[in-house]
Amino acid sequence: MPEFLKRGLAQSESVTREVKDTVSDILSSVQAEGESAVRRFSERFDKWSPARFTVDRSEVEKARASVDDELAEHIEKAREQVGSFAQRQLETMLELEVETLPGVVLGHRHVPVEAVGSYSPGGVYPLIASSIMTVTTPKVAGVDRVVATAPPRDAQGIFLPQLYTIDRCGADQVLCLGGVQALAALAFGIEDIEPVDMIVGAGNAYVAEAKRQLFGTVGIDLLAGPTEVAVIADETADPRIVAADLLGQAEHGPNSPAILMTTSSDLGHQVAREVDAWLEGDWPTKEIAGAAWRDFGTIVVCENDDELVEVSDRYAPEHLEVQTKNPDWFHRRLRNYGSLFLGHESTVAYSDKSIGTNHVLPTRGAARYTGGLWVGKFLKTLTFQKVTQVGSKEVAPTTAAIADAEFMFGHALTARLRIDDK
Repeated sequence: MPEFLKRGLAQSESVTREVKDTVSDILSSVQAEGESAVRRFSERFDKWSPARFTVDRSEVEKARASVDDELAEHIEKAREQVGSFAQRQLETMLELEVETLPGVVLGHRHVPVEAVGSYSPGGVYPLIASSIMTVTTPKVAGVDRVVATAPPRDAQGIFLPQLYTIDRCGADQVLCLGGVQALAALAFGIEDIEPVDMIVGAGNAYVAEAKRQLFGTVGIDLLAGPTEVAVIADETADPRIVAADLLGQAEHGPNSPAILMTTSSDLGHQVAREVDAWLEGDWPTKEIAGAAWRDFGTIVVCENDDELVEVSDRYAPEHLEVQTKNPDWFHRRLRNYGSLFLGHESTVAYSDKSIGTNHVLPTRGAARYTGGLWVGKFLKTLTFQKVTQVGSKEVAPTTAAIADAEFMFGHALTARLRIDDK
């Protein structure tokens, strides 16, 4: 049985009634009243009520001028990495056309979603990298129209490096709106921006609940809660680096779980001491990361590697690092995670910002049944059939027999009509 050296609080699965009701009120108001409701909520929550919420080219040019060459080069490198990996993924998605019976041809095509809304958070942290992930990827997929939105920062418009990134990644239209009202504007339309078909991107509890309530009106990528990190480590791991990797993700918010799973009790105690040392020393975001570690930090000691796999798969964490002497052994056996980081040099921060894999990932155990955002999320796999008279003779009798057994006699008739008297 695993032994807990430290056990964090369980994540709450429920959305509070206040969050549900607030989101429902905003969405229904925007659907009924349109832009006036968007403006009312934007003014209330963000103190933001410009002449137009749509960002014009002069603002984009101001953003371009504000970004220094060094940062621009790094943004470009990250954009190229994300785009290149998405393109490689796209190339694995083959179309299909095959004759399964004489005269029966079946197949599928991959057709891009027509319009996607990309939401980039900008609260405590204006997430430049989120814009790269959620604008670049749908454009690689072939989406015709990507509408990007990000909240105003300090009532001054979109954070300029974030706006620069949104434009550089290929957004076709840009809104300066945050929170639930932004998602409502994307779903129902605002100004000269038509409604989108799908909304992607992470946000706070209100944004997540808005996506849940809007699902059906639009498609969504996934429902994401507070970000999570887990580390599988053995005696070969550096406890100071493990502690840093746990705190690095925990800085996202005070409710972000950080979990260490190890076969070494000594390592577990060392990591706990290193976390304390970081927090007592010069960890740059200690107020947030420290609160997350205090309430949601966990250290669990397992008897062997098989138990590590079992425990990890039960957690199904969003980010999972493997810092062991044989990470490939775990790679072959682990099955529930959002994204996997193999080896001592692989850290979540690389993927979060620039390495190329997408950082929009499942949380709260959703990795048991879904992966994260990728180029395939923006493609509809549409099947087709082509049947000749010879093919009808192959499939009509079976179709009619099953339809008769279901009492669906009209279905049976449409099948038999194609072979009777022929």
